[in-house]
Amino acid sequence: MIEVQSLHKSYGSINAVNGVNFDVNRGEILGFLGPNGAGKSTTMKMITGFVRPTSGIVLVDGLNVQDHPVAVKERIGYMPENGPVYGEMTVEEFLIFIAEIRGYDDPTIREDKIDHACDLCRLNKVRHQSIETLSKGFKQRVGFAQAILHDPPVLILDEPTDGLDPNQKKEVRKIIRTMAKDKAIILSTHILEEVHALCSRVIIIAKGEVIADETPESLLKRNPKYNALKLEVKDIDLEVVRETLKELPEVSSAEINEGAVEIYPKNKQSIESLVLKVCRDKEWNISHFEKTPVGLDEVFWELTK
Repeated sequence: MIEVQSLHKSYGSINAVNGVNFDVNRGEILGFLGPNGAGKSTTMKMITGFVRPTSGIVLVDGLNVQDHPVAVKERIGYMPENGPVYGEMTVEEFLIFIAEIRGYDDPTIREDKIDHACDLCRLNKVRHQSIETLSKGFKQRVGFAQAILHDPPVLILDEPTDGLDPNQKKEVRKIIRTMAKDKAIILSTHILEEVHALCSRVIIIAKGEVIADETPESLLKRNPKYNALKLEVKDIDLEVVRETLKELPEVSSAEINEGAVEIYPKNKQSIESLVLKVCRDKEWNISHFEKTPVGLDEVFWELTK
């Protein structure tokens, strides 16, 4: 649904986007990550046709964005970061305005589209309230509603949950999951837990270039703590436990930390059963045993620092 080919954007001597290539298929949620100034928003603006690339091609549903700007915008729902809304309008007035821009002149069809968007985004209780009086969470939902109003096959979402409380974030993520099977979605966010929860694939961009393009699980495996274990035992000297486990050929290292032994496998392989077997053979009394929780934060930092 989206094809980005050798995309460049320069502002004078500054290369904001430098040779970016990727594609997104229907049914895929692509997490688009990068530090501030990496070129994420510029890339999304070029995909949506709001910024003209210096060079390169963007195709949306097979259409060149530069050659068919209106037809492409018909296929895209775009929610920019801090998306503009008209505060003096009510939610309903604003969505009517957007529906008319989208060409829904028939009042019945227009009303159906607005009803569906309000239901999906949980906006009915504020439907007749002016947007300027809404909380940031509801304003975000209004921005989301205008993006999905015309049921586009492509969604470009820039920080859709920025500033929302945990309950609001959960609601927005639920909406995105609901729509994902029928659409190609690009989701830009700084919330890495959101990427792990929602995205089937991740692209990390830094200094205008793609430096990673893989699944969240594959990225997690880059974390040195992936498949590491935390072991606590009773009535045994932890130094004895550490020395025993670090001699295993499958173990890279073992360290004592806050009353537990942390065991790191070689090549990030799974060693739970092996460590448990040693514990049984040695008759160690285990009080706590878990796989060390890991996140994308450390991987992201290593790749973009």
